[in-house]
Amino acid sequence: MNNVLILVDSLDDWKPYSKTNSILTVSDYLKYKSPGKDRKLVINLSNDYSYNSEGYYCSLLAQTRGHKVIPGVDIINKVEAGAGIRMDSSLQKLCYQWIQKNEITDDLWSLNVYFGTCKEKGLERIARFIFENYPVPLLRVTLNTRHKNQIENIQFLPLSSLNNEEEDYFANALDLFNRKVWRNPQASKSARYNLAILYDPDEKFPPSDKKALHKLLELAKKMDIHAELLTEEDATRLMEFDALFIRTTTSLNHYTFRLSQLATQNGLAVIDDPQSIIRCTNKVYLKELFEKEKIPAPLSMLLFKSNVNSYEEITEQLGSPFILKIPDGSFSIGMKKVNNEIELDEALKVLFDKSSILLAQEFTPTDFDWRIGILNGEPLYACKYYMAKGHWQIYCHYASGRSRCGLVETIPIYQVPRKVLDTALRAASFIGKGLYGVDLKMVNDRAIVIEINDNPSIDHGLEDAILGDELYYRLLNNFWRMLDVKRF
Repeated sequence: MNNVLILVDSLDDWKPYSKTNSILTVSDYLKYKSPGKDRKLVINLSNDYSYNSEGYYCSLLAQTRGHKVIPGVDIINKVEAGAGIRMDSSLQKLCYQWIQKNEITDDLWSLNVYFGTCKEKGLERIARFIFENYPVPLLRVTLNTRHKNQIENIQFLPLSSLNNEEEDYFANALDLFNRKVWRNPQASKSARYNLAILYDPDEKFPPSDKKALHKLLELAKKMDIHAELLTEEDATRLMEFDALFIRTTTSLNHYTFRLSQLATQNGLAVIDDPQSIIRCTNKVYLKELFEKEKIPAPLSMLLFKSNVNSYEEITEQLGSPFILKIPDGSFSIGMKKVNNEIELDEALKVLFDKSSILLAQEFTPTDFDWRIGILNGEPLYACKYYMAKGHWQIYCHYASGRSRCGLVETIPIYQVPRKVLDTALRAASFIGKGLYGVDLKMVNDRAIVIEINDNPSIDHGLEDAILGDELYYRLLNNFWRMLDVKRF
């Protein structure tokens, strides 16, 4: 039997669609016993998900059997409870512009969402956002025509209620969502697991270059792991996979965080997991964590937009010069070195436009920063990231948009100073068991932590210079370990 199961209340519900050996009735699935290691994607198209219904129990038993199921019981309960979601300002603006353009005058109007897609041109991002929060095959979304907060409620859309036109949209969306549905079972040995590698082909400073990504794909194939590169546009296919490896820069209030949440909620092994993203991407959180756990770090203080921020008061605590950082900056972006009151005023004007809280930190100049890559609580690689020539940061960004960076020297783990390694491992232990890059400086024979990154760089020929292919084998095997933990 195929690795995809489509559950319907009656085989008659599937008559409008192409024949496939993936179809099973809800009742038959409840009686169905699969081999212990048979991992499947279950698409539950029951017309009734209400509590204690057969459709409800299909999703419940699918999770118990170790199958990935859409919708999961938690999502069913969420929809039934009427738990709402709110689009961010950009999506609300997009929705309102569409309402005006299409001259929607009724107070309420409906949008059908088919596996995160819709027929309405211009609302694709909204359909995908709704599916990311409510991964359900078919949804009827009621919206209003107000300028903001347009979503009124979200309900299940029964398969049996679709008209001919809607059946066509559903069939196309299902085909796009899971390309394996229409394929015959392959005679070859099935993969150990399916890995989605999320990346952005247009990102200027990606955490992994193309050669590193291709190395992951190459070695995954050798290990009988099915791995694919996915972009944000492929988000609706996420449920096909057992694991998600995010290789584009993460951020809160960003699609990387939403997809990490979606994957975690549906039982995928995820790096970076949502908790790690929350903890690592915000320097305000890290400042509090370092102080609470007594992790050595540069002196720092928070600056608030609502307060008067005096150069004299800051330098009394941190000395001069000092560094200003936005909480969620990366790759040396959103940082200013301040030498005097004029520079402070200029920096505050720029940075307070990006965040209402800034981190001021003492300036600790060194020729290089240590980066210790840590996977599942164990050191994976160690690098020295040298400052860009003639600059105080690793990256030097010009107003023209051009950038340059310093040299990278990869060091065997056994050559890393014990203080650096121990401090990095201890700091990462308070974040989780994922993949982290801990940045440190050695100052007066003391290792101090600058930050912990949840999405550390792994570029071919740099971070993998010592371990080579072994680094990628360890990453891929770690996902297998995570899946074993989830199964038991």
